Amino acid sequence: MDLDDSRPIWVQLADVFRRRIVSGQWPPGTKVPSVRELAADTGVNPNTVQRALGALDREGLTAAERTAGRFVTTRKSVINFVRRNLASGATDAYIDTLTAIGMDLDQTTALLTERWWAPDRQGRQTTGDAS
Repeated sequence: MDLDDSRPIWVQLADVFRRRIVSGQWPPGTKVPSVRELAADTGVNPNTVQRALGALDREGLTAAERTAGRFVTTRKSVINFVRRNLASGATDAYIDTLTAIGMDLDQTTALLTERWWAPDRQGRQTTGDAS
């Protein structure tokens, strides 16, 4: 896990955990690994992991149950909302980069289509419910 950008570690961890949820690596309704497990896996202080998980709780992606642990939401609308926000951020960065080097919408669309279906990419099949 690459946690070396300029943002606080807990923010970076929250992003990693968010992606695990929206990608289905942590499916709806499943128990999230414990703070101690995540701290050991990531090499980060448990308090930092707890802060990252708290952010997911506030977003409604996870919920802590007193005696049972923390679970991924079963509300697909919440997961899809977060997925769309992540995709929008990535899209905005992509657009900014390509417009900065002088590409227009038609060129950008052609490039995206070309790269989506490139032999080294094997076509992209989504596994999440993007509806």
